Order: sequence, then structure tokens, then C-alpha cells
Amino acid sequence: MSTLVTCDIDGGVATLRMDDGKVNVLSPAMQAALNDGLDRAEQASAVVVLTGRERVFCGGFDLATLRGGGQAANGMLRGGFALAERLLTFPRPVVSACNGHAIAMGLFLMISADYRLGAEGPFKLTANEVAIGMPLPQCAIDICEGRLNPAFIGRMLGLAEVFGPEEAVPVGILDRTVPHEDLVKEAQALAGQLAEQLDSSAHRVSKLRFRDRMVSALRASMDAEFPEGASLPEGAGPRPPQ
Repeated sequence: MSTLVTCDIDGGVATLRMDDGKVNVLSPAMQAALNDGLDRAEQASAVVVLTGRERVFCGGFDLATLRGGGQAANGMLRGGFALAERLLTFPRPVVSACNGHAIAMGLFLMISADYRLGAEGPFKLTANEVAIGMPLPQCAIDICEGRLNPAFIGRMLGLAEVFGPEEAVPVGILDRTVPHEDLVKEAQALAGQLAEQLDSSAHRVSKLRFRDRMVSALRASMDAEFPEGASLPEGAGPRPPQ
């Protein structure tokens, strides 16, 4: 395992913790480490708890890679949404333990879990693309339309509204909040209950059925927006302030 992501498996629960020492950008290296952790969890038939470091879940894509353009930038974007797809279709339940800020792709990844717990506190949960000069990819819209309360889609995606954890519950970003110090323990307890209570085959088949339209749309959008092997122009990414 990479030091970017630790994977601890105990009692049928795999806890994946992202920690790059900063804001957990979803760089190609972080994506590879997350996929390695998910591989281990899948091999162990474990329920997954996905969390971050200290007071940040994930700050979104690595802007340095994005601005560099080329196949690396395109591959990073495709890889991020492919990770979201993997969570949406993972054969065992996935619990997000959102311990702090979740921004842009970090938010889209977090809401792709089956159950989303959030830490109470002064944290920002936002899809900020239009505020920093980036049109939203259709991939992101596909995920949000499938996971969020439709009444809030316009405010979240069109207005880049910032939600705190408690405000995020009616939006559908989080299912509930808990004190920060109890978050991972609570997520692991919930994951353990799911591991015991659910029939794994019925869960997997049912999840694939009720998410079929969303996942099919997401896959089509990835192929259209970020085809494998394509290149992005140098300088892609958010515009600097005017």
C-alpha cells in the first residue's frame, strides 16, 4: 500500500484513510492508492469505510496536474470519475466518514458512497467549479442528479453554494452528522452492522439495478468528455481571479 492511503481490515470492515499531509488532492498517485485499497477490501469481501485526514476529506483534483494538460490531466479527470463509479457499484456497502472539507471532486467521490456520515464542525462541502471558472463536467452532474435532493441541484451546481455539515443533510450530501471525535468509530460500527445484517449477493445485485441508469449515464459521459488516451490543453483548470 502507498503511504497516501492506509487500509486497515478488521472484523469484515476495511477502513481506508487518505492522508497526503495536506488537503488530500485526488492526484493520479492518490487515485492509484485508493484503487489498491479497494482491491484489498474487495478481496477480503469487506465493507468499506472511506475517510480523510484530520479536518479534510478531499480537496478535489490536483490543480498542478490539471493545468499541465496533456494525457496526464485527462487521465486524472477520467480516473477520478471512474473511482466514483467504482464506489457506486462496489459489491459491498461503502460508508463515507467525511471528517472535514469536501470540495469539488472530493465531494463527488464522498457522495458516491452508500451511506454518508459527516463530522460536525465549520467545514465546507461544495461543488465550487462555477465559482473558479470551470464549467461542470457532465460526469459530475450525473452523480449529483442521482445522489442529491433535486430541489437543491441548482443551488449546489449552478450557484456553487457552500454547505456546512448540518445544512448538507437535507441536500442529500450527508445522511447524518456526528461529533468529530466519534466519526470514524461511528462509521466503523455502522459498517460492521451492515456486514452482519445484509446479504452480500442481494445487496450487490440490488445496488446495480437501482443505480443502472445513473451509472450508465456516468460511463457514457466519461467516454464523451474524457476518452481514454486523450489530451487536455495546457492551462486547463480554474481561471485566476480577475
